[in-house]
Amino acid sequence: MTYSIDKDPNRTLTFILYILYIVAIFSAGLLAIVALLINYLKLDSVKGSIFESHFRFQIRTFWWYLAWTVIAFVPFVFLLFTAQDAALFASVTLAATIFCVSVLVLSWLWIVYRAIKGIIRLNDNGAI
Repeated sequence: MTYSIDKDPNRTLTFILYILYIVAIFSAGLLAIVALLINYLKLDSVKGSIFESHFRFQIRTFWWYLAWTVIAFVPFVFLLFTAQDAALFASVTLAATIFCVSVLVLSWLWIVYRAIKGIIRLNDNGAI
C-alpha cells in the first residue's frame, strides 16, 4: 500500500487552519486563537511529517501577529499624559490612530501573505 500525502487528514486540517488565520481579523482574533489551540493540540501527531513545519509556521505567525497588534496600540498610552491639554490630546489621538491602523493593516496583510505562502507550499506537498 502506498501512502499519499494528498489523502492525509492532516493536510485538510492544515489547510483549514490557514483559512482560520486569514479570516481571524473578522472575528477579532478569536478564530486565530482557535487555530493556535488546534496547532498546539495536534503538533505531536504531525511530528516528522511535512505538516509539522506548517504547524510551527502557523504558530510563529500567530505570536508575531499578536506582538504587532500589541505594538499597534502602545501609542495610546501617551493619551494618559495629555489629558490636561485638549489640543495635545487631539493631536496625539490622531497620530496614535494613524499609527495603530497602519500597523494593523500591514500586519493583517502580512498574515494573509504567510497563509497564502503556506497554502501554496501545502498544495505542492512541501514543507514550509
